[in-house]
Amino acid sequence: MSAPEDLLERIRLRLDESFVGIGEVVAELQPADVADLVNQLTRHEAAAVMSMLAVPRAVEVFDQPTLNRRSAILEQMDPGRAAQILEGLSSDQRTEIVRGMGEVARRRLVPTLSAEVRAEVERLLQYPPHSAGGIMTTEFVRLDPLWTVGDCLKHVRGVAREKESIYAGYVMDREDGRLLGSVSLRDLVMAELDQPVEAIMRRKPVTVSVLDDQEAVAGKIAKYNLLAVPVLEKDGSVVGFVTVDDVVDVLIEEGTEDVLKMAAVEAGAFDRPYFETPVTSVIRRRVVWLLFLFVAGTLTGTVLRHFEAEITEVVALSFFIPLLIGTGGNAGSQTVMTVIRSLALGEIRLKDARRVLVRELLTGVSLGLLVGAVALGHALATGAPSALALTVAATMLAVCAWATTVGALVPILAQRVGLDPAVLSAPMIATLVDATGLVIYFTIAKSVLGL
Repeated sequence: MSAPEDLLERIRLRLDESFVGIGEVVAELQPADVADLVNQLTRHEAAAVMSMLAVPRAVEVFDQPTLNRRSAILEQMDPGRAAQILEGLSSDQRTEIVRGMGEVARRRLVPTLSAEVRAEVERLLQYPPHSAGGIMTTEFVRLDPLWTVGDCLKHVRGVAREKESIYAGYVMDREDGRLLGSVSLRDLVMAELDQPVEAIMRRKPVTVSVLDDQEAVAGKIAKYNLLAVPVLEKDGSVVGFVTVDDVVDVLIEEGTEDVLKMAAVEAGAFDRPYFETPVTSVIRRRVVWLLFLFVAGTLTGTVLRHFEAEITEVVALSFFIPLLIGTGGNAGSQTVMTVIRSLALGEIRLKDARRVLVRELLTGVSLGLLVGAVALGHALATGAPSALALTVAATMLAVCAWATTVGALVPILAQRVGLDPAVLSAPMIATLVDATGLVIYFTIAKSVLGL
């Protein structure tokens, strides 16, 4: 929920006068509500509030997925205090926060961490940020293959407070740390206490490599309905695991990135709150795509100049240009977004390209017939000659078929050559279809009208 305005004013008043009493102001709030409150403060104000909370309370707030600017807030805090908060978080959260800091702040903060935590953070930072290793936590339940179910349950109770998740345990070889199997807490609770854990564990569990892309990891967790998936090094040893809540963060991040790309906005445009993002940064992230689309849009003017004689001879041709290119652009955008989504979900593979093209071509022809019939009636109703109305209807059919074909083909080709299909955004497809749609229109007009 959003923090009430009077509560915000009370916080800011105490910040202006003194820091005394801030803890009492937010004492009755749930950690998630404190996170919402902090999100509405400036970074300096947020850092001041977090500095005045007891460390366990501050850790609870920093552990909230709704808290924004965690790295930026810690940068504003005393390094010793920031280190205490970091050490109370799970290893994956620590790594994410430190990775998001500036180089100067990172060099100031990391040395204040305990030797064990510092070594762990430095090791995890070596993995790419969007890989399984970059989002995993190292705090998992290790089980000995010689233990009984009773031994395992006793061990789980003993380490539960230290681990991020206890719902899955991993049975590992004593000597080389290789993964032998996995067992859920449910399996342990339902089994007899004197049963050996090897008798109930799942051999050859689903795993991911430490360098696997985070989207692939999210796909496996969703496909196999897992609470967590072990992360293996090249030698087969377990180095951590990715939990389902980490995957939710990944899906939100990747979904936001794809939506931005499809809107022709540079990824990272919303890595800071709206009002804290400098206008210069907004301009920089948008201008490149706008200039690219502007240059691509000049193709439309070039086509119009090429057919200037035809337009002069039949001025009424120009009346239907917005209708035709608008419909074609929308049809292409609908198709490209549908295909990109299906590619992301694995519903379409490269080998399915021919089937997709045939399907979308049939869809485009069907849509073209329906919309073309409406366009024919519209043209006749506005007083256009029957030949011109027929030209508009035929063009609508051709443009819809062409737009859906292009919208299907371009994302598949992009993935084939290793590009992100989302980069080929809907505005780009619409611009391309606009220019080519005009060529189709005037070519049909020359044939039907004898120009």
